Order: sequence, then C-alpha cells, then structure tokens
Amino acid sequence: MSIFSKRSKFRVPTEVRRIKQVVEPVAQPKTARAAILGSTAAPAAASHSVSRSSHGTPRASPKPASSSRTQALQSAMSSPELRRSSTTTSRKRRAAYTNSPLNDSDPESDDEDWRETLDPSKRRKRAHTEDPARQLRHPRLWAGQNEEEDELGIVHAVEVASLADKCRPVMGLEEDEVGVRLRYPGANYLERYELVWGRDKIDGARDIMEVVNLVGSIYLTDAQAKPFLDQDHGIYRRLEKSKNTKDGKGFKAALQEYNEQLLALQKKGAIAQNIDAMRGVPRELVETILRQVYDRTVAPKVELLAKYQNGTDNVYGELLHPFVSDIFDRTKLTSEMVFVDLGSGVGNVTLQAALERGCESWGCEMMENACNLAEAQQKEFAARCQLWGIAPGKVHLERGDFCKNERTLAALKRADVVLVNNQAFTSELNGTLVNMFLDLKVGCKIVSLKTFVHDNKTAANDVAASILDVEHFSYPGGYVSWTAAPGTFCISTRK
Repeated sequence: MSIFSKRSKFRVPTEVRRIKQVVEPVAQPKTARAAILGSTAAPAAASHSVSRSSHGTPRASPKPASSSRTQALQSAMSSPELRRSSTTTSRKRRAAYTNSPLNDSDPESDDEDWRETLDPSKRRKRAHTEDPARQLRHPRLWAGQNEEEDELGIVHAVEVASLADKCRPVMGLEEDEVGVRLRYPGANYLERYELVWGRDKIDGARDIMEVVNLVGSIYLTDAQAKPFLDQDHGIYRRLEKSKNTKDGKGFKAALQEYNEQLLALQKKGAIAQNIDAMRGVPRELVETILRQVYDRTVAPKVELLAKYQNGTDNVYGELLHPFVSDIFDRTKLTSEMVFVDLGSGVGNVTLQAALERGCESWGCEMMENACNLAEAQQKEFAARCQLWGIAPGKVHLERGDFCKNERTLAALKRADVVLVNNQAFTSELNGTLVNMFLDLKVGCKIVSLKTFVHDNKTAANDVAASILDVEHFSYPGGYVSWTAAPGTFCISTRK
C-alpha cells in the first residue's frame, strides 16, 4: 500500500501564485507532493538540511557516524513541532486538484468559470518569465520533415496504470476498448494510455485532458486553438462531456480528432513557428511536465524513499512549485546563469530550474535510493522535454556529500543562485557551509530557510556577517510540504 495513504499522489494543479516582499497568509495550497517518512513520524521540515532537496527527496545520513549531517538529523528528530503525517499532505494535494479546471464536476455546472478558463482573451495571460536570450525550441523538434516515428524512451502511462495493474475500465468501456494513444506537440510519437482507474494510479482521462488543454492554450494561436478549445463544440469540451457522462466511445472519438488536428499543424510547421515566438515556459506547463516525469518514475517506487539503514532516520520535506518559482523570480535567475541545489533529493528543484529558466542546473544528493530515482527522473525528463518540444538547460545530478563532492564544489564557484534548505541544520553544518561560501563569486544569491548570520554574534567573529548581506522574506501558507502555515526564508548575497 502506498505511503501516500488512500489519497492520490498524481494531481498537481496549474495555477501559480506570486508573492511580493512580504505577504499575508493566503488560501490553501494549489500544489503539493506527499511527504515520505520513516516508520515513526519524522520532522519533514528537514528538507535539504537533513536530507532532501528542497523539492522532493528524502535524505538520511548514509551511516550512523557522528558526522555533522547526522547530528543535524538527530537534532531535527528531537523537535516535536516539526512532526507531521504524510496523510495531511496527501489530502492537501487531493483538495488542490479538485479545484482545478479538470475536476469531475457536472458538465453543465460552474459553466461561467469553465468558459472563463478557455476564453482566448484570457488564455494568453499565463504566468511565466520573459527571457529574450532563451531559445525554447528543442533541437530535435519534429516539424513534419519525415514520416518516421521518433525513438523516445519514455515511460508510457500504460506502464504504471493499466488493467494489468488491477485498474478497472472507466466510462463504460470494455477491457478490450481501453487502449488509446496521445500525440504531443514536439515529436512524431504517441504515448500509450489505458482509460482505467486505480487507487494511487495515473488517471488516464484526466492526464489526456490536461495535455489537450495545454496544447491548445499554449502552443497555438487563437485561430488555431478554436477547434481544440471552442467553448461549445471544441475537442476539450467534448472530452469533458464524454468523461462526465461516461461516454467512452465519445471520448475516444474526440481524442482521435485531437491527434489528427495536431498532426496536421505539426506538418505545416505551425508548432515550430509558435515555439520560436515564445520566450518563457508557462508555469502550468512546467508543473505538468515535472508531474508527468515524477508520476512515471518516482511515484511507482516511492516506498524506496522511506527505506534507511540501521541507526538512521529518513526525513522528507519539500518546497513546492510555486515557492520555487517565486525564488527564481526574486533571484532573477535567467538562462545564462548557473543554479546549484545543495541536497537535491530526487532532483525536482534541479529539473524545475532547468525547465522553467533554461539555466545550467546542478544538484547534489547523498541518499542512494533518492539518487537512483533522480537518475530515472533525469532520463525521463530529457525525453519528456523533447516530447513537448521544449529545450531545458543542462542538468547535472551528483551523488555524494555536497560538502565534499568535487564537481559540486567546482560548480559552486561559478554559481549565480544557490539553494540550501537548512531548516534543521546544526550550527556545525551551517558553519561548514559558510566556509564553503567563501569561494562563491561576488553577487551570488544564497536562498535558505534560516539565516547564516545570527544576532548574538558580532561582525568581528562572525564570518557569515562579514561576507553576506541578508534579506528576510515571508512566504504564505501552502508553499512547503510540511505545514500549511506561512513562514520565513532568507536570501543572502555574497559581498
């Protein structure tokens, strides 16, 4: 049974909020991933710090030695206010998805909200950051030059959600009718799905509808998008009605028309032309690609992240997609910069930086199972980016202690933005990091949940105070996985 309890772990909403300098708590989060704990409730707040990339990876000390990082873990374990259950986050994720445009509402309910979602005049106002220097077209984008199908080693949805996995047919379909294929804008390749449902499995119908909606609203002009998103007779509307009325044959017919219409646009070169005009990746597309990668690589093996060696504990906590995007905004991360995530877990933040900002992106993780899943994510990420036609920045995921890994230390010297979740670090480990920061270039931004400069020290004996200018910020509720409450973080600049 999944450690995500009885809630689905596959729903990631698309809306992203952006906050200013200081914000008041806002409504319940729109994005979340489940927390993974050991056999006892553990402090998920120790993301990165004790062991996890700020975005999705557990980390435990590799052996019960008295290293500073093990001490950090033990210190975190003694803090009762950091404890929480994985079920809480799972519920938040489920609730967030229920509020998305792809929920199971009646086809005629909330019609005004639905129509506003697909209004062409509003579709162009999608949150992203303009970067004139970035070229978004994937170098292997298929634009109809030949009829041969691309070779892409993706993990198909059917490999993780199928009748063979004890899922059941939906929309009144028989078992021999559930197989379908889905076309994407960047490649002459179709992903295989089965229209089935199973607990903690990919919902094929929802996944397909989300892809259709994003293709129509992001990759096409208003005129091109009309057959896809027309509010009365468009393909997306037909998919939605068929799903809600359990008309499986109607759903498959609408999907077939989508595949044919998109293929025609690809052959005309329309998709390539439209991508060339883009200068930023909308954040809902970023979240969808990252969710697809995670759902097909990490989620089916997520229990591995709860395994640890004797004498250690496993702590998991993550900065959610909106928080990470806000960090990128505040640090002005661009495609020409270098990003380093110290404690990258399964690589979620590292991949997000490469996709959302197109920068050179580094991560370093020491937990073996997390590293293995990170490598699987990196492989799937590369294939998915080609499938969507988007060129990400170069990704480097390193194994080992970020305090000692030579390639990571070399990347730090070139870094423009460094992320380190030191929520539960000991003073010893924070001191080690400060000494590492001596090698950072002037102007490098360091994002942390706790400051490295403390009021009870003087500039005369505090190395951190002498090399870092610190700004304090607040984040709203729903920005981290371990609590729904708001909190604070810091951005330090190397003097």
